[in-house]
Amino acid sequence: MIQQINTSEASIYVGTYAKYNNGSIFGEWLKLSDYADKKEFYTACKELHRDETDPEFMFQNFENIPKGLIDESWISNNIFEVLEALEDMDESRQEAFLIWCNNGHRKLSEGNIDDLISNFEDDYLGEYEDEEDFAFELVAEMDLPEFAKTYFDYKAYAHDLFCGDYWSDGGHVFYNT
Repeated sequence: MIQQINTSEASIYVGTYAKYNNGSIFGEWLKLSDYADKKEFYTACKELHRDETDPEFMFQNFENIPKGLIDESWISNNIFEVLEALEDMDESRQEAFLIWCNNGHRKLSEGNIDDLISNFEDDYLGEYEDEEDFAFELVAEMDLPEFAKTYFDYKAYAHDLFCGDYWSDGGHVFYNT
């Protein structure tokens, strides 16, 4: 299960490699909601470390930022757009979206966030108690006599479904595209 991300609280502890290499972890937490874009964020980083001529920023820690948008020395060009889009999602949808991204289907740091969300919406089928619950729903939608549904092997059907056309994680079900 993926931890809920409170994008309005996304923040980065910004130090520099020069300070770190000289034994200092001096820096500050910068809250991304205080900046309009990446350029404004980097301007604040430069101001924070104005004692260095050409600071090489080191993102020593971060909170409420999804995997793939930041690492120690790099921040995605579309981080602000992604965080804004995530803020517009409810908790369950955000969790499903991040599961979908983290399972290798797309990279948050690449491409247009609107296209990414559209692709996710095409693949996402909903949240279920388990894979068997999803299979039960599919059978319920079939035009089968009620007595046949009582003999249906939902566990075996779910196993077959998730060996090919579908995948799930944390109760969220997706098309296997």
